[in-house]
Amino acid sequence: MINNSDIVPPSYWLRISRWVKANLFNGWFNSILTLISAWLIYQVVGGIWTWATTIAQWSVVSSNLQLFLVGLYPATEFWRLWSILAIAGSLSGISWGLWGRFSRFVAIAIGSLSIALAVLLPVDGISKFLILGITIAITLGFFMGQQCKKFTKSSLILAIAWIASLPVSLWLIGGNLGLVPVDVNVWNGLILTLIVAISGIVLSFPLGVLLALGRQSTLPLIKWFCVFYIEVVRGLPLIGILFMAQVMLPLFLPAGLEIDRVLRAIAAFVFFSAAYLAENVRGGLQSIPKGQAEAARALGLNIPLTITLIILPQALKASIPAIVGQFIGLFKDTSLVAIVGLVDLMGVSRSVLSQPEFIGRYAEVYLFVALIYWMFCFSLSQASQKLERKLQN
Repeated sequence: MINNSDIVPPSYWLRISRWVKANLFNGWFNSILTLISAWLIYQVVGGIWTWATTIAQWSVVSSNLQLFLVGLYPATEFWRLWSILAIAGSLSGISWGLWGRFSRFVAIAIGSLSIALAVLLPVDGISKFLILGITIAITLGFFMGQQCKKFTKSSLILAIAWIASLPVSLWLIGGNLGLVPVDVNVWNGLILTLIVAISGIVLSFPLGVLLALGRQSTLPLIKWFCVFYIEVVRGLPLIGILFMAQVMLPLFLPAGLEIDRVLRAIAAFVFFSAAYLAENVRGGLQSIPKGQAEAARALGLNIPLTITLIILPQALKASIPAIVGQFIGLFKDTSLVAIVGLVDLMGVSRSVLSQPEFIGRYAEVYLFVALIYWMFCFSLSQASQKLERKLQN
């Protein structure tokens, strides 16, 4: 008789070899397909590696890195941008430690890798020192977030801190109220992309929720107004709304009243995204059984409390994938502002490609820009998946 304690599980490499044999070489046909696929992958990866290391001129990125990131923002005011990065980095580290599931070892490993990348970046010594400081702030924020898990109100306080950081960041970038004002025309590159995207996401979310609730309302005037707004905006292309905001809106403003181009672009994104977001939230509202509202009324809750405490949290939870997908689409759609005269990340790319020494370097420039977009979109996707898993527990 075999004792279960004497059975030794297969080693790591033995499990891999069994998987390879069962899935890749379980017959002559699959074996041929595996070998052909491996050869094609080798050719493609090898060609990309050869191009990236011997043919590509990455100096187009290193020479214009500041232009890509901050555009024409005054160098004397760079401390404001570093302050914003420090605030965002600290809050990100605390969020990671409070809501993430990584161990301390993984945090230290990622922090060490970030420090190594900061040292290798093609920037001056002061910038390397500041990047290292922000990396350390993120790591310290992680450990602080882990310590804050024992407090019941820590998540609420952190959410309020994130919301408060948006107006503080806009104040630092734009100036006024004690700071030297910076002309909005020099808000270029990645700064402009992030301002338009984050402002659009933050402002369109409550408007979209209100439109979804209004469409479900029993009051005819509110319901039909929301239906009219949603259907009209969804029937128009975003570029058309951007042109209307930039060209036609000033025609309807009173004499002497002028709204700068960045605010008009943000308003266009907010109104456009809110209509699609309303439909995503409405789908979540319709997925909630009517018994939930009836049980709330039986407990004595009025309609506002029923919606706020019972219906809306469940609807938003069910709508997380669609909402985040809408936010990712909005972030990528910010590249359209270059068509209406704003110099965002894509606008800077065209400016760089017009430089005589870098004419024709399309692949390097657009691969770098695509990498930036992918990093932010992938981060949004991963954050939404972690939020879904956390809410399911």
